Amino acid sequence: MNIRNIILCCCLLFLLSCSSSLENKNRYAATVTRVLSGQTVEVRLTGKPDTIRVRVTGIDAPDWRQTPWGDTAKEKLKELVMNQTIAIETDNTDNLVQDHHNRIRGHLWQGDILVSQELLKSGCVLMNDRTPHSYSMLLRSAQEYARLMGYGIWNPQQPMRYTPSQFRSLNPQ
Repeated sequence: MNIRNIILCCCLLFLLSCSSSLENKNRYAATVTRVLSGQTVEVRLTGKPDTIRVRVTGIDAPDWRQTPWGDTAKEKLKELVMNQTIAIETDNTDNLVQDHHNRIRGHLWQGDILVSQELLKSGCVLMNDRTPHSYSMLLRSAQEYARLMGYGIWNPQQPMRYTPSQFRSLNPQ
């Protein structure tokens, strides 16, 4: 057994051991109506007429101008949630608090799948660890798995050269 396989097995065992309880009183059912980027969706909360924007907690998606990674992240998110009923889990107890872009921040669940974890495991996004949250360790493990496997932005033949924030500061709109 080579070292890569050993590392892969260790990462998989760690990912399985990090699964958290899905019980949380700050959960809202919604249907995704539009995917705006690799980290933002528009949803309609169950029983509500208006749509709201949700920024996925714990990740930084490549800027839409970072080709091909921005498009890849958006398409992967569409694949996971578009027209699906999801659960939005918030870490704050103030319910649906909006950020300066009029988005709420939350973890998206498609059944028992944590969407941010799937985006990280496929190498479509980077982990955002500026604000610790309930799934920080789980997301860190998912990113490490993608990095070790060379998936997506971690592909050694075509790596993403700048983080999304670095890219935006070098390329203002």
